[in-house]
Amino acid sequence: MEHMYSNGTRASSIGGAVWVKARASDAVNNCVEIARVEEGEVALRNSRFPDGPALVFTRAEMIAFIAGVRAGEFDAMTV
Repeated sequence: MEHMYSNGTRASSIGGAVWVKARASDAVNNCVEIARVEEGEVALRNSRFPDGPALVFTRAEMIAFIAGVRAGEFDAMTV
C-alpha cells in the first residue's frame, strides 16, 4: 500500500489532522504528537516544530511499534 502522505510532508499540510499529545508532556510542549490520517495511517510530529516534517506510518507499523514499547524493547533508549 502506498502512503497517502509521504514521510517528510509538512505536518501542517496534512489536511484534517487532529494532533494529540500525551498528558505526560511537560509545560514547554516537549513531546511527540500523533494524528490519525487518511487510509488508517498515523502521522507523528515534534511539537517544538509543528510546521516541520511528519513521519507517516501504516496502522500495522504502529501496532508493531506500540507492542515493542509495551514489551520494553526500547527501554534502553530512555537512559
